[in-house]
Amino acid sequence: MSSLLPEGFRLRGVTESDIDVAAAIVRAEEEQVRGRSDWSQAEMSDFWRYVDLEGGTWVVETNAGIPAAFAATMYRDEAADCWAATHPNFRGCGLSAALLASVEDRAREKGLAVVKAGMFAENTAARALFEQLGYREARHFFYMRIDFDGPPEAPEPPRGIALSTFRPENARPFHSTLNESFGEDWGFFAVPYDEWKKSRLEAPDSGTSLWFIARDGEEIAGIARCDGKRHGGGWIGALGVRKPWRQRGIGLALLQHAFVEFQRRGESHVGLGVDAQNPTGATRLYERAGMRVITEDIVFEKQLK
Repeated sequence: MSSLLPEGFRLRGVTESDIDVAAAIVRAEEEQVRGRSDWSQAEMSDFWRYVDLEGGTWVVETNAGIPAAFAATMYRDEAADCWAATHPNFRGCGLSAALLASVEDRAREKGLAVVKAGMFAENTAARALFEQLGYREARHFFYMRIDFDGPPEAPEPPRGIALSTFRPENARPFHSTLNESFGEDWGFFAVPYDEWKKSRLEAPDSGTSLWFIARDGEEIAGIARCDGKRHGGGWIGALGVRKPWRQRGIGLALLQHAFVEFQRRGESHVGLGVDAQNPTGATRLYERAGMRVITEDIVFEKQLK
């Protein structure tokens, strides 16, 4: 792949610590296309914890060692999911095209059928490149947020539903509820328990005091896994309700419960990411709870075989 790079640039592999390099490039790109960015290592962490650091992730530097671009890839079922970005100072040099070629080559080596690549909706140059390389628009995702101008509405769980905070003994049923709740979502991959425990439950940035459970007697009906800080405020990383308990207001109760806790901790807003075409109607739920769309990302995909 390095032969595709223009003169004056070189390719190197990465380590976990390169998350800061990648985050800085994404932040510069977002500032260029959106006018502002609060992107940091925290926003990158959910993706970075699963990327292939042994051959599917690279940084492009100038010969003087200045980071110019990166591509990070994780593998799920038959797909390679990647984000490739170039610092605005080096746009037009062909770095993203070279990195995407490498992502595709690596995916073919692994026998994968599809490459998926994300971009900011405002990045018209990225869209043009994807279309030129044979990618097609596949999915839209929203960043939604609620800003508190006073105490948020207190939750009113349905009759028989009790809300509680995660405890260590809840780990396995919490994990299985996540997998069951999101099983039909586009691109979802059910992470095995041991991998989830290591990468999520035991991660240094894990804060289980912000993980919430809705119970119907002894059964877990739904969960909310929240993070202490993303995009400058509270963050709801996952909100899921099992099928038998949907359409009863449990998701709204969990959402409002999280809002109350975040506001109590001094946060001025709470955000989350959602598939714009989510089959459960999640965007409508979030709008009813007072959230609004702030930004939009697009996933493109390319069939390799």
